Amino acid sequence: MRSVVTGGAGFIGSHLVEYLLAAGDDVVVLDDLSTGTLDNLQAVDRHPRLSFLHGSVLDRALVVDTVAGCDRVFHLAAAVGVRVIIEEPLQSLRVNLHGTENVLDAALGAGARVLLASTSEIYGKNTADRLSEDADRILGSPLVSRWTYAAAKGIDEAFAHAYWRERDLQVAIVRLFNTVGPRQTGRYGMVVPTLVGQALRGEPLTVFGDGTQTRCFSYVADIVPAITALAEHPAALGRAVNLGGATEISIGALARRTVEVLNSPSEIVLVPYGQAYGAGFEDMRRRVPDNTLAGELVGFSPRTTVDDIIRRVAAATTTVVTSGAPPGARTAIVPG
Repeated sequence: MRSVVTGGAGFIGSHLVEYLLAAGDDVVVLDDLSTGTLDNLQAVDRHPRLSFLHGSVLDRALVVDTVAGCDRVFHLAAAVGVRVIIEEPLQSLRVNLHGTENVLDAALGAGARVLLASTSEIYGKNTADRLSEDADRILGSPLVSRWTYAAAKGIDEAFAHAYWRERDLQVAIVRLFNTVGPRQTGRYGMVVPTLVGQALRGEPLTVFGDGTQTRCFSYVADIVPAITALAEHPAALGRAVNLGGATEISIGALARRTVEVLNSPSEIVLVPYGQAYGAGFEDMRRRVPDNTLAGELVGFSPRTTVDDIIRRVAAATTTVVTSGAPPGARTAIVPG
């Protein structure tokens, strides 16, 4: 099978690429390296069935050429992290809207199946216990970048559903809830690698807001097999499916667990949202997924605990720090 992974040099994308290669796929990665890095593909960079194309999903002609002849497309290219969304809202909108339309249209022309990666951000301020796929979306002002991003990802899903309903495109959607693991960087506001890195360096752990906001963190190695299974499941077509962690934890408690698990001397410091992100920033107080549908369709059951996630991210962070290779040093991949 020939698979295209947009955003395949990113955190989740690179793990997906490795999984697909191990399963026997020929894999083409399309990535503009704006937030991804070729270092993420280091383990497979000379694999004979891997090809890499440096380019953007905004380049319609390139997307059409890349998707031609493929069997399926995993569309992961998108704006990454709260900080990018806030600092570059226009580019985020363009990639999420125009880029997704380019990918869906190219897949339709190629007769390829699509897996669209969406996000739990679309639920916005809904703090319900166990958000199911049909839960209401509660968004703030469209002039606030956080809610603009959530709205754009919702439109992505609407595009995908319309292509399925009106054009018979075989497309499934996954809504990812705070996926974490090795290769994720804290550079764009990701909380787990940020806290782990601070703990390993003995620096104060910075918790934004009052620390009582809660999330459910999912480990990338639990998520990737479910993504690939849903891409092939006929009952997932035209639907959105949640994929998230099983344990709700506050960010303050996450910081405390990080200090304890890593035996760090670091203290924990609360940082006001305004100081971290600027005036007008809004956050979700709670975000908990209902994974029932994913469990019914593909047997999804997240198994990695929060403590194990912290240990594995720390181990990967230590490996990078001690390897002596600066991030971004690798510059080429041998095409397949």
